[in-house]
Amino acid sequence: MIPQESMLVVLVKMIDLIPTPAVGPAKQGRPITYPEKLFLKALLIMIVKHLHRVHELLSVLNEPTFEIQQLRGAVAPLTENGRYPARRTWERRLKGLPASLPAQIGCFGRYLVELIAHWASCGRDVEVDSTVLRSNGGVWHKKDREKGEVPHSSIDTEAHWTKSGWHGWVYGWKLHIACAVAAVWIPLSAQLTSANVADNEVAPALIHELPPEAHLILGDLHYNAPNVREVCEQTDRLLVTAQYGPYPHTDPGVEVRRIFHTPRQAAAVRSLAIENFNKHFKGIFDGQGQVPTQGLFNTQRFALGAIFVYQLALLYRFQHGLDLNIGLKAFIKAI
Repeated sequence: MIPQESMLVVLVKMIDLIPTPAVGPAKQGRPITYPEKLFLKALLIMIVKHLHRVHELLSVLNEPTFEIQQLRGAVAPLTENGRYPARRTWERRLKGLPASLPAQIGCFGRYLVELIAHWASCGRDVEVDSTVLRSNGGVWHKKDREKGEVPHSSIDTEAHWTKSGWHGWVYGWKLHIACAVAAVWIPLSAQLTSANVADNEVAPALIHELPPEAHLILGDLHYNAPNVREVCEQTDRLLVTAQYGPYPHTDPGVEVRRIFHTPRQAAAVRSLAIENFNKHFKGIFDGQGQVPTQGLFNTQRFALGAIFVYQLALLYRFQHGLDLNIGLKAFIKAI
């Protein structure tokens, strides 16, 4: 009996078939030996096997199991022309991977929207929002930060404080996401920052990665800012957010906002898009508690890598005629 490929190996091989963002002019110096997709494959393995340090990944890849042999054999997906990266190459390239992940997520999101014909029977709406992720270890209180004192070695000094209307004060990170508003939750762009970065500062980068057919940008009051309105106007999109000032509002956009932001309608539009996606995403990748990583680059690799794995799982389930919402958590957990 010939052993079949595991689901992990199948998904790793799928990465060779997905689109990648355009690459800029080649930099001077030593030419790149291994393509970016090889390290996206490694990232997939890290996320699904809960490996959050490079040495953990390399230790797993050194095990002589049948699955690992499929991954790193002579013509396997973790090799390039029969060559396997050295430890230093793994460390260097995986450290630099977070810088390219937002563009890769945006490129993949545009591909999925077109492939699934996501907006064929509904409005071309996108919701932007952020969700808080708690840092690993202790918290760095303001009085100690101002003194430059780190009272415990478990504190992640690159994280920061924010006040959430739901969670209160949280020390950690913000995952900024743009998600399609329709029957299927498709993350279209994402960024991860320390928790003190304002939502409107990151919004332009999220909007620039959206599919060109996206028209309405929905957001809460934090996105009602001149820089966000400017980028929406430049890209021929309409920004719909809550407004400052006392109620009732009487400006020309009040009726449009009433459709998307009153409590009853929000339950059918905004909440079902981004808030449910955030809860669903955290449930899949164990984001309800503290993140398993420390430092900005490692946490970006974990959180943005999880978004990429979510997109890849959507692609697989679409290609095989499976439900794109129900059963996705069990599917990813079972890889």
